[in-house]
Amino acid sequence: MIVGVPKEIKEKEFRVGIVPSGVKALAQAGHTVLVEQGAGLGSGIADAEYTGAGAAMVATAAEVWGRAEMVMKVKEPLPPEYPLLRPGLILYTYLHLAPLPELTQVLLDARVTAVAYETVQLDNGALPLLAPMSQVAGRMAIQVGAHFLEKEAGGRGVLLAGVPGVAPGHVAILGSGTVAINAAQMAMGLGARVTMLGRNLPKLAELDALFRGRLKTLASNRQNIEEELAKADLVVGAVLVVGARSPKLITREMLSLMPKGAVIVDVAIDQGGCAETSRPTYHSDPVYEVDSILHYCVANMPGAVPRTSTFALTNATLPYAMAMADKGFGRAMQEDRTLLRGVNVHGGKLVSREVAQSQGREWEEISF
Repeated sequence: MIVGVPKEIKEKEFRVGIVPSGVKALAQAGHTVLVEQGAGLGSGIADAEYTGAGAAMVATAAEVWGRAEMVMKVKEPLPPEYPLLRPGLILYTYLHLAPLPELTQVLLDARVTAVAYETVQLDNGALPLLAPMSQVAGRMAIQVGAHFLEKEAGGRGVLLAGVPGVAPGHVAILGSGTVAINAAQMAMGLGARVTMLGRNLPKLAELDALFRGRLKTLASNRQNIEEELAKADLVVGAVLVVGARSPKLITREMLSLMPKGAVIVDVAIDQGGCAETSRPTYHSDPVYEVDSILHYCVANMPGAVPRTSTFALTNATLPYAMAMADKGFGRAMQEDRTLLRGVNVHGGKLVSREVAQSQGREWEEISF
């Protein structure tokens, strides 16, 4: 199979779809890997490292897209890339289609096969390709939240760690999955008081035992959310419904409960965000204010730490890329339900129930 890796074009997106060790594995298995020149520079990977691993460097994105049978990316295609989509192409990347009806229609019209990293799902519900970036985003949420709490950055001037004689900051985390757990670990490591609100009560019990009471856990309901918002210096939105839009757990009305200058870091923004007032932002202009509450809603948070993120991502995505390259799309899907769950669009048909429900569309079971 010919595998293509273009340079990412999303603003301030420095990650790349594969690292040299992944190229080497594909090349040794007999596959051709095309990498756009300069694609890895943002992650500190020189073109020579790719050629040394067996890649063929090409000058333009158009050549990568035009020759590849499977394109490995990090983020969803943007309008300049739409004309490069074509029937039969396998697109293997993060898509987060639920809040993106326009992109969904583009993929349907182009009759590509779109495999979304974020919906590749194990039988136990785990999301192996989303997990590494969720780990990064969860840890970053506390870093960026702590920064924007500083007065010069627009926040209320609270140090999450506190100091002797002064109470530490209060962090409220909505969700109990990978993002939430990593955010909690970072916040508690700083010495902040942390409350996690989730609907998975067995998971909350497990985390309560793991952290030996250092982490306060609450069932997620409107009353508990409102009570925590009233105390929170930093709120981390870490809610995920696989493939679907995030539920709006924070209404605009609720912002009035929060201390002025508090910060919301909405990690769920890829799926539409969990606050009514959330809208996507970019690393170049990451925050905005609504009713005296700062909102940080960068949709590609891990892109700010690309060296870590790119290598973590390839560790997870490569085995499934190898399976599709070695076996072909149809056989790979038939032999692995985990990978099959990742298919959102195939042959002009929407085959993800969750995306369809989020957009009010019809969907069909995938067929080969």
